[in-house]
Amino acid sequence: MNKNKQTRSNSFLIGDELPWESGGEGIRRQVMGYDGQLMLVKVAFATGAVGTEHTHYHSQSTYVACGLFELNIDGEKKTLRQGDGYYIAPDIRHSCLCLEAGILIDCFSPVRADFLNAKSGD
Repeated sequence: MNKNKQTRSNSFLIGDELPWESGGEGIRRQVMGYDGQLMLVKVAFATGAVGTEHTHYHSQSTYVACGLFELNIDGEKKTLRQGDGYYIAPDIRHSCLCLEAGILIDCFSPVRADFLNAKSGD
């Protein structure tokens, strides 16, 4: 699948068959489905990995599939674990620290085109 030429993902995406892309030190991600309006991304964090503070124009909603994370959203810090979630409005500063290795399931609207152009790697 050449992601750069597609405007949407395949209908079925099998995790064992998808490449992992680097998201920074101790962070890797799999794009689990997308079109121009929506993107689902699985993000695996090693203990101690940091999602550095940033902003983006996308709306983001995230589910904590497993692990323990300290989130900082617009200056407010909370510790979240399996079964928790959070929402980030467009252009709001946010970051996270992984306290125990885990996985976040991110949903973005619209699609994060920058993720589709990332290089694959394990």
